[in-house]
Amino acid sequence: MTATPALCLASLLRLLAGLAGVAAAASFGAEPIRIGFFMSMTGQDASFGEASLRGATVAVEGLNAEGGVLRRPVELVVEDNRSLAGESATAAKKLIARDHVVALIGECSSARTLEAASIAQASGIPLVTPASTSPKVTQVGDEIFRMCFIDSFQGDVIATFARRRLGLTRAALLVDSTAPYSVGLADYFAKTFVALDGEIVARLNYSGTDTDFRAQLTAIRAAKPDALFLPGYYKAAGLVARQARDLGLKATLLGGDGFEAPQLLEIGGDALEGAYYSTHFAVENTDEASRRFVDAFRARYGAAPNGLSALTYDAVRLVADAITRAGTTEPAALRLTLSETRAFPGATGLTTINAQRDVDKDAAIITVRNGKLTFVETIRP
Repeated sequence: MTATPALCLASLLRLLAGLAGVAAAASFGAEPIRIGFFMSMTGQDASFGEASLRGATVAVEGLNAEGGVLRRPVELVVEDNRSLAGESATAAKKLIARDHVVALIGECSSARTLEAASIAQASGIPLVTPASTSPKVTQVGDEIFRMCFIDSFQGDVIATFARRRLGLTRAALLVDSTAPYSVGLADYFAKTFVALDGEIVARLNYSGTDTDFRAQLTAIRAAKPDALFLPGYYKAAGLVARQARDLGLKATLLGGDGFEAPQLLEIGGDALEGAYYSTHFAVENTDEASRRFVDAFRARYGAAPNGLSALTYDAVRLVADAITRAGTTEPAALRLTLSETRAFPGATGLTTINAQRDVDKDAAIITVRNGKLTFVETIRP
């Protein structure tokens, strides 16, 4: 069977990450500190996994260039969940039992993170999710942390922006009923939009694997919205945008951080012009930690990073920082120092872990302008 380009790239990224860990261990002459990484390296959400692995790789290479952690090299151990339900739990079990990792990094999808979170909690191994925004994730237990803001904040941000900045008054929602991320974000958006005297004129559902949304969009068009909120992932967003424009639906398209992928514009094309979405990072950030990351990423990959790369970079470096503060990789000590994190300076800003092991962080608003993703503004909690 001929490998797809996405599969080839994912395999190459995993190979490079492994070779970097082996080379680092040889140069240090010490047993590496292994950090487990599980993501969708192949399958429908491979773009998320590829971006995340690139961020993690830049973090690991930087840490080893700085002398490692506790004078030991850092090694990233990568598992692909293939974008499939159930595979994240399997990956977490392998990384903990077979590879003896000290912490887990993953996933971007809240549903897939939830699969692994129960395994991490039961095993006493800390898990840091870079980008899972569902509040349910950290409610699993005290071993589970996140680097990103949660959906209640994100939903509030994009709804407030739509009402106050764009002046939109009638919103329709098209929700992936199979994804906790999509359902939760839709709920929070609707609550804030209505509280600001906006009206939800339609709410329709689809399943995550659907590719034809014309029936739902025809019903939405009849409701005459001036905003269409799509709290889903980039593939569906691009397809919905094209089909909505084909049906003559002219509502402003809005989304959350699930839009964050280069493939968004490849799929949606001109139909996404004028769309807005909230995310965790803007390459235009000027603070020192952000510039250092962007420069290292560009040097490594010849392109600018996106928010998932930045969040995963921060997640890896946060684990390394917590190990340094603990002076050990012992899981209980690592969990404690992670919980004590205050004002950690990362590419995505200062991170303080609160009592729920969540963070309060800035959100960036991005728009599609002249076929390019363009930074609009930063919104603070």
